[in-house]
Amino acid sequence: MRVDSYLMYLIGKRVAALLVLLTLLLIVPSKAVSQEPPPRPVVATTVQNLGFGVFYQGLAGGSVTIDASGVRTAGGSVVLLSSGAFSVATFNVRANPGTVISFLKPLSSLTDGSGHTMTLQIDDTSPATPFVTTNPYSVPTPVYMGGILTVGSPAVNPPGNYSGTFDIIFIQE
Repeated sequence: MRVDSYLMYLIGKRVAALLVLLTLLLIVPSKAVSQEPPPRPVVATTVQNLGFGVFYQGLAGGSVTIDASGVRTAGGSVVLLSSGAFSVATFNVRANPGTVISFLKPLSSLTDGSGHTMTLQIDDTSPATPFVTTNPYSVPTPVYMGGILTVGSPAVNPPGNYSGTFDIIFIQE
């Protein structure tokens, strides 16, 4: 009887060891990763250009502002006209989820091609900078940017079509 008891004892130990091993295999993840994938660079694609619409300035000049939600206002002696379209700048931004993005917004100039210039300052953004991306890389995050156009007097900025480009530096962290 002693041999039978010893045999049962050994079988019980092996079954217990097997159960422990199976439990560990179920707990351990099936895929081991040593580190996260390297960051992808931020990619921004222009969807819509910034446009200030039609306006005229009085003798003192002033400003035209478009905020990131698309609301247009005038300052100084500038009068907004409803005959022209205006728009915020819109970009589709692709970045890895969790990427912190901020912007550098240097001053720019618009010109009429005859030597007359107006100063353009990119103003508020939506989402506000800095922001954290939450979308997968394949799903773009729309970014809306407004601006402030400084308009001189009619002698400095005669009526006409002013155009130009502006630089936005996307910084990813």
